Amino acid sequence: MIGVGPRAKLLSRLGDSLLQHSDIFGPEGRPGNLIDYVITTADPNSKELDYRVFWSTLQKLLIPIWPKDRTQIEGTPIGDAWPLRVLEKQNGSQDIKKNIQPFHKLTQWLAYSLMVPFVIILSYSWKNAHLGTGLPEYRNGGLFIDLGVLSLKPEALERGQKASGQKLPMFKDCSDEIVEWRALTVALLDEVYNIIERQMAEQEVEFSMAQMLEAGSWKAGRELAAEKRTETKSSPILIDGDGTLF
Repeated sequence: MIGVGPRAKLLSRLGDSLLQHSDIFGPEGRPGNLIDYVITTADPNSKELDYRVFWSTLQKLLIPIWPKDRTQIEGTPIGDAWPLRVLEKQNGSQDIKKNIQPFHKLTQWLAYSLMVPFVIILSYSWKNAHLGTGLPEYRNGGLFIDLGVLSLKPEALERGQKASGQKLPMFKDCSDEIVEWRALTVALLDEVYNIIERQMAEQEVEFSMAQMLEAGSWKAGRELAAEKRTETKSSPILIDGDGTLF
């Protein structure tokens, strides 16, 4: 497994964070107490939960566990959010707070997963669930590369191939190429979802972003990778990281 050491450190820091939020997870820091806490925030008249409250709770728990050498604002690490050069050019500012592209992919993935049992088992509903974005990970992003929707600039491709020593380019997980790729992936997933959601609405079928990701873009990205790179089934862009981001 890639990144066993860093992932073990994440689990250790998660334990510390659970204990530091006893108002949510109890004095023993039990993760399952999240359910009781979230239920207390529901509208008692409609059994409706607010995704914004749920998201803030997960961020409060998880932001402190991510590696400290990632993006910081005024000395505080902010997790899976990165400065992006194209935003710096667009904004004409060196202020890092104006040039950050937020993702929080793993937290969003967890949120999508945890929302399901509240609906299926506990019969709650969610408002503001549309605020969750597409997931900027290598299967979704690889789909758009393999379909030819996105491509690297020639200079970046050459540099990435030199870094990997092979045909497939490789970049650091925090590099501008990877951050921009992930940002474009989120934007394109929105476009794809809007098209499918309109078609579903015509048939009076509710269709969520999470459903499209699970059964659509992620699966298609994986199948295309297996078709185009039969031996490795890897992403079309290799990512040099410690296993705690993707």
